[in-house]
Amino acid sequence: MTIETVKTEVGSYFISNYPPFSQWKAEEVGAIEKALHSPPLRDTPLGLYLHIPFCRKRCKFCYFRVYTDKNAHDVEYYVSALSKEIELVSQLPVMGGRPFRFVYFGGGTPSFLSAKQLTSLVDRLKKHVNWDHAEEVTFECEPGTLSEPKIHTLKELGVTRLSLGVENFSDAVLEENGRAHLSPEVYKAWQWIQDAQFHNVNIDLISGMVGETWDNWRENIKKTIELSPDSVTIYQMELPFNTVYSKDMLGNQIESPVADWPTKRAWLNYAYDELQAVGYHISSAYTLVKDPTKVNFSYRDNLWRGSDLLATGVASFGHVAGIHYQNKTEWADYTKTLLEDNKLPLLRAMQPTQHQLLIRELILLLKKGYLDVNYFRHKYNVDVLDEFRDAWQQHRSEGMLSFDNDRVTLTRDGLLHVDALLPAFFESQHQGVRYT
Repeated sequence: MTIETVKTEVGSYFISNYPPFSQWKAEEVGAIEKALHSPPLRDTPLGLYLHIPFCRKRCKFCYFRVYTDKNAHDVEYYVSALSKEIELVSQLPVMGGRPFRFVYFGGGTPSFLSAKQLTSLVDRLKKHVNWDHAEEVTFECEPGTLSEPKIHTLKELGVTRLSLGVENFSDAVLEENGRAHLSPEVYKAWQWIQDAQFHNVNIDLISGMVGETWDNWRENIKKTIELSPDSVTIYQMELPFNTVYSKDMLGNQIESPVADWPTKRAWLNYAYDELQAVGYHISSAYTLVKDPTKVNFSYRDNLWRGSDLLATGVASFGHVAGIHYQNKTEWADYTKTLLEDNKLPLLRAMQPTQHQLLIRELILLLKKGYLDVNYFRHKYNVDVLDEFRDAWQQHRSEGMLSFDNDRVTLTRDGLLHVDALLPAFFESQHQGVRYT
């Protein structure tokens, strides 16, 4: 039986990698240094992640490395460090002359930067790298940081997909959860985005924010459908250890303020039904797309299949030649290593075994709602149905999935529970360990 609490307790739920981040070590940095200074593995796609760690406010549920107290001078100092990192990365043998297949500006809030700062950053980056042939250049936005000129600047800089962090349309819920924007800013930003005719726009929502109700959730989905974005991504609210809400729960022994898991899943299920009724298609356990022939997720699909991802920016995570790594997580350490020591700011790494890489791909690809068993036979020479027989049988007996020849398909219930299903595939030494 899948063990699961009903309450939303403190701890990580969303699984984005394997082995767990808590197992990555500073002693293994040598492995990533060797990989970065070796030619690339044949036919491996290449991606670039750029972390922009600034925000107007810190959300009470946020667990990322972000800064809310930096001025224009600090931003320029960070951009200089990031540009230096890109310069060093561009000289690495692992680049191997490969074009970037995908680029992702994440945060924090990349749109915190002014149009002038963004242009300056990209001008500096493009002295060393370019993404002219990338399938996808994604840029995360907080609605209140956008302006009409900035939208046009992003388009001129080659951004192909905007991801707009709406999260909720209720001002009361946004304020309670510490969001910097309110709903009027969503609508202003949306009009500018539409006027600029962006090819691909995603809206982020969160199921289970503090203060959310059924009436509010129905209204969120109604308003999302009215905007008619190209894709909608819905995350279920969780409480990793370093959020404001988590610290309050642990320190003051208060009850979890977040909706319980059955409620969050009921809301997500409702969203699936309503969005599918107007023509959206489920693309993963989190994402629905309006037109699958127009919208693909190069970043997601390549990364989940083991592509190289060069991580740049403070605390960012990467993956090269099958080796995981993370950059230094403190502002002073990150900037000094680049601007004074002229070195890459590597903090920790992990060299997974071939079996662990297989598990990583299996659990990540399962998030798409199905699994092609032949893919793993071809790539790893392993029959995953046989290798993980107990886990499959457990999940099937609980109504989470079905088998059809060489395809595993998650049921609707399986999609709603997907992250709770994945630890069953972990190796024994990683069962029950802290994820981050």
